[in-house]
Amino acid sequence: MPDYVPGSTANLPQGAAQRLRAMRGAGDHPAFFTSDLSVDEFLLIEHAGFEALGLVLGSCIYHVGFQWQKWSVSQELPVLTRAMYSARELAMTRMEEEADILGADGIVGVRLVFKEYAMDEGVLEFQAVGTAIRHRTSAGSMRTKDNRPFTSDLSGQDLWKLVRSGYRPVSLSMGACVYHIAHMSFMQALKQVGRNQEMTIYTEATYAARELALERMQAEAVARGGVGVVGARVEESNWGWGSNAIEFFAVGTAVAPIAGAPQQDELEAVQRVVTYDSTS
Repeated sequence: MPDYVPGSTANLPQGAAQRLRAMRGAGDHPAFFTSDLSVDEFLLIEHAGFEALGLVLGSCIYHVGFQWQKWSVSQELPVLTRAMYSARELAMTRMEEEADILGADGIVGVRLVFKEYAMDEGVLEFQAVGTAIRHRTSAGSMRTKDNRPFTSDLSGQDLWKLVRSGYRPVSLSMGACVYHIAHMSFMQALKQVGRNQEMTIYTEATYAARELALERMQAEAVARGGVGVVGARVEESNWGWGSNAIEFFAVGTAVAPIAGAPQQDELEAVQRVVTYDSTS
């Protein structure tokens, strides 16, 4: 995981840093924001107490190395696992650095975008894109415990509901596992011809790989102060390593209670009292 220094611009192009500082406004130049939020998302984020600051992104073009694999053995490919995680984390860190320049508390609607390039075999671009936001009355309190802007792939609608219920996003938590699934021998394949039966070699390998990805996502969420993950999903991709080498990628938004905020059951109790008083 790359080192993160709040306020650093070491990993950003000079033009990006200048553009983002200009967006904050100064003197005769008013603040200006950009966003990929829909109108509904923008208005609900405003209603939740946040203001949109700007579209932020991070990019990393990464050469994914090679790892030898045994044809008949199901096993993780740790060299490829580290490459796929590190490339995403670099892109995320650069996106967070852009948000820092804008004075953001966090980034909402984060999308992880991938592209393959023909410039060389195994070259992939990883992009992290989202809208930086800041809380109008509690600026700084929504940042992570290590003073990073929170990251989240929640929509504006989901962020509004989450904050309204007394929770806040902490981090877009990720877990990766590149796994080689053993090829069946000729006799194993021959025995199942024309028969209904479970392909246990494939079941056990994919099950184990997904569990590793989920375990790593959960560990990252806990390390960053989350009490749970919402919107978790596991995606499978093959990046040209061959039909039996698959990446399992677990991702979701870690959340934590807002300090001092009433939780949903307390809010519902207050709502019932208000409703009763207004009708009595």
